Amino acid sequence: MRFISRLALAASLILLGACASTPEPELTEKEYYDEAKAAIKAKNFSLAAKNLEALETRYPFGRYAEQAQLDLIYARYNNLDLEGSRAAADRFIRLHPQSPHVDYAYYIRGMASYNLDIGLATQYFPAVDVTSRDPGEMRKAFDDFSQLLTRYPESKYASDAEQRMIEIRNRLSEYELHAARYYLKREAYIAAANRASHIIKKYPNTSAVEPALTIMVEVYRLLGMDSQADDALAVLAANFPDSKSFDKNMRFKPSEIKKQQRSLLGVVTFGLFE
Repeated sequence: MRFISRLALAASLILLGACASTPEPELTEKEYYDEAKAAIKAKNFSLAAKNLEALETRYPFGRYAEQAQLDLIYARYNNLDLEGSRAAADRFIRLHPQSPHVDYAYYIRGMASYNLDIGLATQYFPAVDVTSRDPGEMRKAFDDFSQLLTRYPESKYASDAEQRMIEIRNRLSEYELHAARYYLKREAYIAAANRASHIIKKYPNTSAVEPALTIMVEVYRLLGMDSQADDALAVLAANFPDSKSFDKNMRFKPSEIKKQQRSLLGVVTFGLFE
């Protein structure tokens, strides 16, 4: 009886193993594509992506291959698989540079990077000012949107891409301003002035220009570089006559440099333990 029980158990395990390893039924190229389109229509983007990936794997040069790769960008993006969407867009651009829909791939690649930056900020740094983080993903988004506008200025996505580039430029300039103020706190005045000067040259017409000019005036005066300070002050007065850096008689009021009482430990560790 014990032998028979063991034999029955072994047979059951073999049967279960066979059932578990039963491969999924192979579909035709059209069936995969129809399944994917139905899933997209039902907003089941995970299932859509799965079918499109299977189609691309099994029929890489088939009738639906190019459209499937385009739909995969869409499905992954709407499934919040931003890294996957960007990878799919990048692949489409490489494989189909002459496609009439390649502008969409550039746009979604930029949007994926744009939302990756925002998503990381809100998910992992909810209480941290986003201007203090290196906006690496935003730089990628800016580059993709820039390529879109350069290559396809008449694209229906061009207007939105241009508006996002303006927003990104402001974000990048605010990051540089944050860095300049960080150097001011550490009394690294030359580095602070260089960062502020970089804002003026790289990001004109952004909200960071006015405080950047103020930093330059204060730093140059502190370092005895009167000519450079006067030049920066003239630019500030000409472009921002209502700046808070001026009193009612247009006299300059220093506000960025605040001397701190720093301990020896703070100086040695660049303020890390202050």
